[in-house]
Amino acid sequence: MSYVVFALKWRPKNFEDIIGQAHIVNTLKSALQKDRLAHAYLFAGPRGVGKTSTARILAKALNCQKGPTVTPCGVCPFCNEITQGNSLDVIEIDGASNTGVEEIRRLRESVKFSPASGKFKIYIIDEVHMLSQGAFNALLKTLEEPPFFVKFIFATTHPEKIPTTVISRCQRLDFRRISLMEIIAQLDKISRAENINVDKEVLFAIAKSSDGSLRDAESILDQLVSFSRDKVSLQDINSVFGLITQDVLFDITEKIIRKDSKGALALLNNIIEEGKDISIFLANLTEHFRNLMIAKVTQADPNLIDLPKDICDRLLQQTKELALDEIFAVFNTLVNTKEMSKRLESVRIPLEIALVKLAQDKRTSSLSYPAAKYATPLKPNPPQEKPSNQALSQENIPAENLESVKPGNISIEEIKEAWEDIIAGLAKVKMSLATYLNEGSPAKLENNILTIAFPKDYSLHKESLETKENRLIIEKIFSELLPQVRLRVHFILTQDTAPKSEPENPLVRTALKMFGGRVIKGE
Repeated sequence: MSYVVFALKWRPKNFEDIIGQAHIVNTLKSALQKDRLAHAYLFAGPRGVGKTSTARILAKALNCQKGPTVTPCGVCPFCNEITQGNSLDVIEIDGASNTGVEEIRRLRESVKFSPASGKFKIYIIDEVHMLSQGAFNALLKTLEEPPFFVKFIFATTHPEKIPTTVISRCQRLDFRRISLMEIIAQLDKISRAENINVDKEVLFAIAKSSDGSLRDAESILDQLVSFSRDKVSLQDINSVFGLITQDVLFDITEKIIRKDSKGALALLNNIIEEGKDISIFLANLTEHFRNLMIAKVTQADPNLIDLPKDICDRLLQQTKELALDEIFAVFNTLVNTKEMSKRLESVRIPLEIALVKLAQDKRTSSLSYPAAKYATPLKPNPPQEKPSNQALSQENIPAENLESVKPGNISIEEIKEAWEDIIAGLAKVKMSLATYLNEGSPAKLENNILTIAFPKDYSLHKESLETKENRLIIEKIFSELLPQVRLRVHFILTQDTAPKSEPENPLVRTALKMFGGRVIKGE
């Protein structure tokens, strides 16, 4: 007997075998039990999640010798014919290769004839969105009022491409991506049944790379078994598919936290030398910081992070070394890196620059700034070498900077001249706030309230700076560098999408926005 690949061998044969689509299974079972099946169904969802398999199981449920039933026997002639794909009453049509009007006209003619031997004649059209507009128009009347013995089941990965006139004549069921843990469980079941020696880390890596498609995961496992000898190891999957492991993501995040830019670049270079796609690495690293954000906010709620418990625990541990706004700052830099890579048609250079920026030493980040024009000598710091990154409370702000200093006179122009020094002073206390504030500009000064404006697409920066703790830190820096006046800050969004002072060249503008730079013009 010829070899059968896992994706076909382990294809669901009844409703109980369908993985990750309980809502679909329950709906169809209920309709069968109550004899309330629609004449046309639209199965929509990503690839490899069971749409066509569910359509075949529904066909068996209708035409089984003891059907209609929610438990087709799978052994009667009708069930066997449907399983083998040679039933005269279950017609499967590939929408991608039968797109024309003539094919649909032939379908309309065949609909008129009764089933050859079963109770129903069932048409399954896969990738139905590939039909032409004329084909859809030819199908409408038959779809609306088919003979009582005809059922239509349409499957598609792009329901938005199907005319609403067709969708309105169907009952739509949306299939979801299969969760990571469900895919791992199924792969583990297949491995045990097939006597495959495979590491648990390999199953996780396969499930992660399949992007919610069980069929893709089964195909990857099949390929790895053919590639390896005695045992499928993590090294095998990395060699064949060039996947990025979770350990790499944790390691490079640790380099960023420890401000080890050299180590971060070395790690990136290793990834490149191993032949891995750094575009995928960038996407995975962005997702990693998304998971860190969720873990920080929800204590790694398993309903929101589709990862094994041990990975969630590591995420939760790593969040202890990162503030939420620092995670936002990294995420924003990575997103800008992706945008810049599109303009440069290169991912490596923007990613290297981003990693160096993220892993720079905060203590040296402001060495290039000149001394503040308006700053007075600051009092010696307490024994610690640098201010804590913890948010300052009202009690932390020196009394002479809050209450005893009388309102003074200062112009908006003077604040603009001192703006770079203010950013530099803020960077010594909290780099993420300096990064955010650097995207704004002083807009108005009235009654000692300084209004700082941000472009409308920088709402994240504005919202982060508006928190009470961050606002107090910023106002403290103003009180130190501009001691002759007590300022309060107010943040607004403008209608502009980019500062007016930015260069016209979009590539330069993107680079400046990404790396917190500004154009310096000569005299």
